[in-house]
Amino acid sequence: MQELWQWVGAAVAAYLVGLSKTGVPGLGVLSVAIFASVLPARESTGIVLVVLIAADIVSVIAYRRDVDWTQLLRILPWAAVGIVFGWLILGRIDGPTTQRLIGGILTVLIIVQLWRKLRADPNAAPPDGRARPVLAASAGVSAGIATMVANAAGPIMILYLLAMGLPKLAFIGTSAWYFFVLNLFKVPFSMNLGLINSGSLQISAILAPFAMGGAVTGRLIIRYIDQRLFEWLALGLTLVAGLRLLLW
Repeated sequence: MQELWQWVGAAVAAYLVGLSKTGVPGLGVLSVAIFASVLPARESTGIVLVVLIAADIVSVIAYRRDVDWTQLLRILPWAAVGIVFGWLILGRIDGPTTQRLIGGILTVLIIVQLWRKLRADPNAAPPDGRARPVLAASAGVSAGIATMVANAAGPIMILYLLAMGLPKLAFIGTSAWYFFVLNLFKVPFSMNLGLINSGSLQISAILAPFAMGGAVTGRLIIRYIDQRLFEWLALGLTLVAGLRLLLW
């Protein structure tokens, strides 16, 4: 990056990454759009990964007591399988086509989830948090492939955790640990592909403090967001993410 506006845009995007980690899930879609406008697509993958890990460190510390380990351990192994698949196919398939496919799947899933919420009986019992093995496997593998190929695992994880009916703090804490482990697991694969290198690390080091600042801010504002608003914000922003992947 050579222009001042590029650095400003990247700093704002990094801040939104942190804010989405600890405060408003799905807000990361805005950061993805900004990063795409200031960084070349391939180079951005390694830069953003390190920035994500910086924000993850803050989020796992902040929500270390708010984790549903059952949900986490249920989906993590499948996500690791998906990352390996994504690594194998990266470079062998067309990137825009992959993004549109993921976007189409996400959009359909979100519309179904919105339809279910709108038709739900307000007096019905909340979800019991038990996922069918097929759901955990499909969500995990899809998220693993999506994060390796298109940095698009966030919306899939949001939909899965919403389906499990987790309270907002458990939702964010479980998501925080999920992405922390997932992003660390991605590092050697990204290095193998040349996505993380000395040049990318220099840029990541400059942007990481903005991501960590956003994560601290998110932790402060989450207490003022009620559960229902939290769920609708997560769904709405995830729909935007799916449409972005689908249409551009």
